[in-house]
Amino acid sequence: MDKIHAMQLFIRVAELESFSRAADTLGLPKGSVSRQIQALENQLGCRLLHRTTRRVQLTQDGMVYYERAKDLLSNLEELDSMFQSDPSSVSGRLRVDMPVAVARNVVIPRLPAFLQHYPGIELELSSSDRLVDVIREGFDCVVRVGHLKDSGLIARPLGKLTVINCASPDYLARFGYPESLEALDDHAVVHYATSLGVRPQGFEVVIDNTTRWVKTGGVLTVNSTETYHAACLAGLGIIQVPRVGVREALRSGKLIEILPQYRAEPMPVSLIYPHRRNLSRRVHLFMEWLTEVMKEYVD
Repeated sequence: MDKIHAMQLFIRVAELESFSRAADTLGLPKGSVSRQIQALENQLGCRLLHRTTRRVQLTQDGMVYYERAKDLLSNLEELDSMFQSDPSSVSGRLRVDMPVAVARNVVIPRLPAFLQHYPGIELELSSSDRLVDVIREGFDCVVRVGHLKDSGLIARPLGKLTVINCASPDYLARFGYPESLEALDDHAVVHYATSLGVRPQGFEVVIDNTTRWVKTGGVLTVNSTETYHAACLAGLGIIQVPRVGVREALRSGKLIEILPQYRAEPMPVSLIYPHRRNLSRRVHLFMEWLTEVMKEYVD
């Protein structure tokens, strides 16, 4: 059995969810495709596909094998062109995760130029507030904002994001501009928590290199950065947010920076990737590009 060829057949069947359609697109007999994938399953010692009369679906093992096989085949294609300097020779899938604000405000505006320069790269961009499992979910690299836990992964520091305090003009018109930390007791702060049910700590401020939490008013806690920003724009309270996430709102006057003398600790930004001896060329190129893009936004 040609294992590489069997992988290619398996990927085509998985994507089309049909042995017949896969065989037709490849110009092969359906029975030949089915036998080769069955031989692959026998060699692996697991079932990759659920077969029914109506459709074909990946099993749990099949999902894992599909992701790894697709990456392996992409790397093999890249190996054939690794000594070519032409950007069009860089190809394959790239799976990246980053916070929503970083994707929206930093990466997406610059992404057309990158993809035009490397037309052979197929990018899968994930952006959410949850922390993805880099290894299990098959990510090539992820951007993390905040302090990191020891995960055994490689971390490349990209800098720190300045955190500012913001409120909407409507909120300030109704409740006034706080001039001191003591005044926050009479103001509403929108709280952010990754897990609802966790008691909010309050308003964060660094004084003499020490982080303090100031008690404030405020009855709203959210677990989404998009909702966090929207709540501030709606006049529901004060937020503490990286400047990069609200630059346009500040320019347009939809948000106003307050208490610039009382800021939270800057948030470190890191590029995380699995421990691999040799990164693929496409991953290396993307990470170098992203590092340059982030220089405009970090201190």
